[in-house]
Amino acid sequence: MPTPTQLTLHRASHALEVGFDDGEVFRLPAEYLRVNSPSAEVQGHGPGQKVLVAGKIDVAIDEIVPVGNYAVLLKFSDGHQTGIFSWETLYELGRDQAKNWAEYLAALEAAGKSRCA
Repeated sequence: MPTPTQLTLHRASHALEVGFDDGEVFRLPAEYLRVNSPSAEVQGHGPGQKVLVAGKIDVAIDEIVPVGNYAVLLKFSDGHQTGIFSWETLYELGRDQAKNWAEYLAALEAAGKSRCA
């Protein structure tokens, strides 16, 4: 698994940029990270229990807290701060961003929910 070499919070654009030692660089919007948080609050406690999180278009990342040498805890402006993003999770979220985002938008539409608060 690639290891991050760069972690930059772009406050104005509400995005986290993560560069890895394999040359990949991902720019991950705060909203995308928030709705895909690895926390039990979002992922549930078992398969098929993922919660559809809506209304996070304006969410920002307030703080990045290192967790050992393997992850970061992202503290979001809506108070969410329980998801620990491992390097592997960040890499997978970057690699699969287009597919994940399309699935999220489709799920919102099917549920009659919105990205807006």
